[in-house]
Amino acid sequence: MSAAETETDDFGNWLARQRGALSHVRLAADASTFGRVERVADGVARISGLPDVALDETVRFASGATGYVRTLDTELASVVLLDGAQGVEAGERVERTGAVLHVPVGENLLGRVIDPLGRPLDGGEPLAADQWLPVERPAPAIVERAAVSEPLETGVLIVDALFAIGRGQRELIIGDRATGKTSLAVDAIVNQRASDVICVYVAVGQRATAVQRVIDAARERGAPQRCVFVVAPPSASPGMQWIAPFAGFSVAEYFRDRGQHALVVIDDLSKHAATHRELALLTGEPPGREAYPGDIFYLHARLLERAAKLSPELGGGSLSALPIAETDVGNLSAYIPTNLISITDGQLVMDAALFASNQRPAVNVGLSVSRVGGKAQAPALRRVAGQLWLDYAQFLELEMFTRFGGLTDARVNAQIVRGERIRALLAQPRFSALGMRDQATLLAALADGVFDAAPVAVAAQIRARVAQQHAQASTNHSDDEAVASVAGLREWVRALMPDVAPGDEPGKERG
Repeated sequence: MSAAETETDDFGNWLARQRGALSHVRLAADASTFGRVERVADGVARISGLPDVALDETVRFASGATGYVRTLDTELASVVLLDGAQGVEAGERVERTGAVLHVPVGENLLGRVIDPLGRPLDGGEPLAADQWLPVERPAPAIVERAAVSEPLETGVLIVDALFAIGRGQRELIIGDRATGKTSLAVDAIVNQRASDVICVYVAVGQRATAVQRVIDAARERGAPQRCVFVVAPPSASPGMQWIAPFAGFSVAEYFRDRGQHALVVIDDLSKHAATHRELALLTGEPPGREAYPGDIFYLHARLLERAAKLSPELGGGSLSALPIAETDVGNLSAYIPTNLISITDGQLVMDAALFASNQRPAVNVGLSVSRVGGKAQAPALRRVAGQLWLDYAQFLELEMFTRFGGLTDARVNAQIVRGERIRALLAQPRFSALGMRDQATLLAALADGVFDAAPVAVAAQIRARVAQQHAQASTNHSDDEAVASVAGLREWVRALMPDVAPGDEPGKERG
């Protein structure tokens, strides 16, 4: 082949490659719409020149900052800034993105600490997302749901026995400041180390030290490889704090939609409501009760409705929610507490007086309730816990009258003795989880009067030993096995009792 022919072939190949490259180039006109910032203050920018911008659409500023449209007026739109708010100035150019806020989801998020936009906060590698989901997603329809039928074990005796929580349930944890609300939720997260539940902890406006304690507890005592931490600290912009719970739910829904089970803890919705009120006032929305906007109920309702148990046709996955809310001086009739109580499927009310008297978890059994979890409670535990709530409630009432003296009735004294032992068993230190088998054993022994003749401190010591045994156990037992072993374990509990006087053997029926 001559040199001329070779040169011709090379030119032909080059020409073919260039034509192939040009075939992917869009030669049509490209129209873009730009607006400008009229004014900006307190994390909210007022923009003009974008008449077609949509509600909740993200926009991008020339300085690199991003935000989402919160309100639309005739000439202006209010944009809540997410990051880079310090660089946004009046007169700056802003453009539409045509998309709503999305968050990365997937297996790569497990074990990571991220902000509400999916950016790592733990100093690790950037996330390689399996998928991106909108932070605002519709809740499953009624026909897409199934009845709550599986228990979500927290390892806390007073919760699992008296106020059982099912997978797919929304159970509010509410109480005054520093009454153990977060501690109870963290115990539930740590207890999932022996289950298949994936936990997502969402911190909204919480102190960095408090959030670090939660992360350390999950890493040291739980299963951090199945946890995701979404953190919006107080230093974050109001917009970041506002989207944090929605982003956390989207992260958890990825696993629920694949037939897995997830748990979301939101700490806490009171601060989220305050952030929503702040943004509403800054964008000129009319205030209502306690200065909250009129859509505050709808805000939390559409968020918590995303927790559900899916039907078998959709994989049978579940998403449970443990939102946390704070009260002022135990006032449950305030606006946000009443909203959340009516939205959720029950509440665990933390009592400041019980907490101060060292009764922890400080759950008020008179005000707490679980409306659907009882149907998902393990049969073995349901059998032995049937009378526990009634006996304990009667004891609390009788205890108030015994302070005045004069009650010498033997039956009343027996109720007082039993109630004191119930209270000792229900007082459970942190990170001392009890398995379903252990809980059923303790309650069966309690119902049989095993603890009645022993000092109150013995009941607490035995519960601690049972918890230690549970921590050392390598496998969990099913409900059927727990029922079959109750009789044998009852004898083991009796053997732990100290020596008692003849005639006062534990378990002997009282006259």
